[in-house]
Amino acid sequence: MALDYKPAIHFNQVSYSIEGNPILQGITGSFPEGKITTLVGPSGAGKTTLLKLCNGLLSPDSGEIYIKDQPIDRFEPVELRRKVGIALQSAPMVSGTVYKNLALPMELKGGTLEKSPAESLLRDVGLGEKYLDRKITDLSGGQRQKVSIARTLVNKPDILLLDEITSSLDRTSLKEVEELITHINRKFGTTIVWITHNLQQALDIGDYTWVMMDGEVVETGESDLLRAPASDRVKSFVQGGAE
Repeated sequence: MALDYKPAIHFNQVSYSIEGNPILQGITGSFPEGKITTLVGPSGAGKTTLLKLCNGLLSPDSGEIYIKDQPIDRFEPVELRRKVGIALQSAPMVSGTVYKNLALPMELKGGTLEKSPAESLLRDVGLGEKYLDRKITDLSGGQRQKVSIARTLVNKPDILLLDEITSSLDRTSLKEVEELITHINRKFGTTIVWITHNLQQALDIGDYTWVMMDGEVVETGESDLLRAPASDRVKSFVQGGAE
């Protein structure tokens, strides 16, 4: 996308394969700093793989990835995952209380999370301190997803990667999470990269959109591109609706 912005993440001819099968092919482009970029495309397009490359869960076969102008391989894994957080659709939780789950990132690096900042995190995601001692098993799907996002925010990431985090939520919870992510973006200036199969969500939430198909980036630009795509392939995808 030929727009005037500072890149938070930049890809230069990035490719990735599994056992010789290409998953991503020659990906080049940037996610704008401080903005929300949505990733859309058919299942199997390579979107989740691309996200995992952004915080070192996977490494590319070829090409370069830059985080804030620094090559990704210059970051220690722990440092990289503090800077680039990720929240997944499944929102995996440990048994016990909300507080226990929020404290996990600090415990993993030998630290502790005090109750006051934990309560502040819950307020940031629209739950409130009253949830701190609730059992995870007593929460709704939407509440669990908010806790998952709050846990990701413990490390105060500059970049937040989201993989289909609303796909299993009811409409009310979906809207609440959309409002939460918009709030995080505006309050903290956090760069958001959000995979979604919901094209209306991509239009409503995204500042920019990447459309991926068959391991390639087919079209990028402001999210309004989904209303009138330039590519015939993207037109066909949009007219068919998201999967």
